[in-house]
Amino acid sequence: MKPFDLQSRLDSIYTKFPQAKSQPVIGLTGNFVDGDTRLCEKYYDSVVKAGGTPIIIPPIADSNVIINSLETIDGLILTGGGDINPLWAGEEPSTRLHSINSTRDEAELLTVRLAYNRQIPMLGICRGIQTLAMALDGEVDQDIEEAHQKRVNSANEAAENFLAPIKHSQDADRNTPTHTINIEKNSLLYTLYNIGDLAVNSFHHQAVRNPGKRFKITATAPDGVIEAIESSEHKAIVGVQWHPEWLESGLPLFKWLVGEAEYFHTAKMLHHKIVTLDTHCDTPMFFPQGIHFNQRDPRILVDLHKMSEGKQDAVIMVAYLPQPKQDEPFSSNVAFPVNSPKEYADLIFDKIEDIVKANNRYLGIVRTPQELKENKRKGLRSILLGIENGLALDHDIANVRHFAQRGIVYITLCHNGDNDICDSCRGNNTHNGVSVFGEQVIKEMNRCGVMVDLSHGGEKSFYDALEISSQPIVCSHSNCKALCDVLRNLTDDQLRALAKKGGLAHLTLYHGFLRDDTTEACILDLIQHLNHAISIMGVEHVGLGTDFDGDGGVRGLADSSEAINFTLHLLRNRFNESDIEKIWGGNWLRLMAQIQKSNV
Repeated sequence: MKPFDLQSRLDSIYTKFPQAKSQPVIGLTGNFVDGDTRLCEKYYDSVVKAGGTPIIIPPIADSNVIINSLETIDGLILTGGGDINPLWAGEEPSTRLHSINSTRDEAELLTVRLAYNRQIPMLGICRGIQTLAMALDGEVDQDIEEAHQKRVNSANEAAENFLAPIKHSQDADRNTPTHTINIEKNSLLYTLYNIGDLAVNSFHHQAVRNPGKRFKITATAPDGVIEAIESSEHKAIVGVQWHPEWLESGLPLFKWLVGEAEYFHTAKMLHHKIVTLDTHCDTPMFFPQGIHFNQRDPRILVDLHKMSEGKQDAVIMVAYLPQPKQDEPFSSNVAFPVNSPKEYADLIFDKIEDIVKANNRYLGIVRTPQELKENKRKGLRSILLGIENGLALDHDIANVRHFAQRGIVYITLCHNGDNDICDSCRGNNTHNGVSVFGEQVIKEMNRCGVMVDLSHGGEKSFYDALEISSQPIVCSHSNCKALCDVLRNLTDDQLRALAKKGGLAHLTLYHGFLRDDTTEACILDLIQHLNHAISIMGVEHVGLGTDFDGDGGVRGLADSSEAINFTLHLLRNRFNESDIEKIWGGNWLRLMAQIQKSNV
């Protein structure tokens, strides 16, 4: 090949197909020096060696540029550079502060927050670890030595009682390690290196003071300075204080990021193809607070922004009706003034319709699987309607058809207390299962193509409904009693009976239904319940009903923006595309179509 023969190089590309192997795209934040965006070649060389395709993200604090950049990449590296202006943390500058890089600050802080909300894998290096902390509610020391002296002074103790400070800004070549770090055993770093101590280089005078609740400390220097942090929420986010791009030992970190970016790319492609449906949320409970569904409203866990960020297509929003105490009027339990439970449910559906009408360029109400798939094709998010607590029927069988005509897809027969339809798992065994009226309700729901939901139902009510219903029944948000022994969860026998009749159990995120100890529940517990349910029922009978805004939400799957994190964990647990599609709504849509066909 001639050294300057372009055609021969093109020919070598076109002699095979595909032209190049698929690689995840890794964005690297560019430094800004003397009016130029710059990046040391070691960063992008490391990405290439790790199997990724690097692109440079310039420091532009324009939301359109940032968001479109994030839509393009599969992973993000926050590179080293100058100090962050302490005013972003509400602090005045120390006399020891070095030169700040104001051009980078706003752009990178916004980028991190928006990437975090999209679950994009991130690796922060030197300034990058500090950017992670600053953007995600942590704290940064402006100068290590000054911070050390302040701690000594505030403790009113001699300096020798503290760990002796070491030099963190080396004079040696960048590829020369100059101090060691201690790695926590229960950490990603330990998994990557399988050692407790690692020699690193060091070029900083700032450091993370407090990583905040979203991170845990995973490595420290001999003087206690934080050298590495990683996500405490089971997300692919790591920050290191040293410069791994200059060290032979640094490649595992870049390979880790590229590997996580591959998972993220696969998850994005899956969410583009399949329908992702959450079968239970209680967001309408927050309507009295005047929520803003078209904003990223911190008061709710499901809104347009969060659904978009998590690439979640659809959610079943329920009109939740609290069960009043005996001899207590229903109206005293709800925020809106109403005369009856039916009127309250209708009012909730009216308000959902108002929200959809105001946002009809992005959102629609659907009733059937076909309408949902058509909305996805158009790029719209979807809301389906449900009722939680058959109290809404107001003891009138005609209201089953009324609500069916309003578009509901299921009725949860009861809630936390017996009603006129059936006994609750937390009730007083008023009917010894399903009442005579409840039997009529179930049969009318079958005729109207409405799914029968036994979440919250007592065990006798569950088995009664299973026998009465001519169609399979569902539990839209219930977990496995074998793993968490509470009344609301389903026994293995119930799971078997449900599957035998073609029904579904959708796992939920209320921490009290995931663990029966005091340990905080997380997404790993959800995966454990899912695996158990599949071992009993098969993958064709499971799904996800988060109970968001009804006390559902755990670390790693805390709101709709983290929906894609569920897919990432499914991929890491070796679920294939077909099974993920079933879990994410395929099973529910199959059964919903079957039941709606029975509508007479």
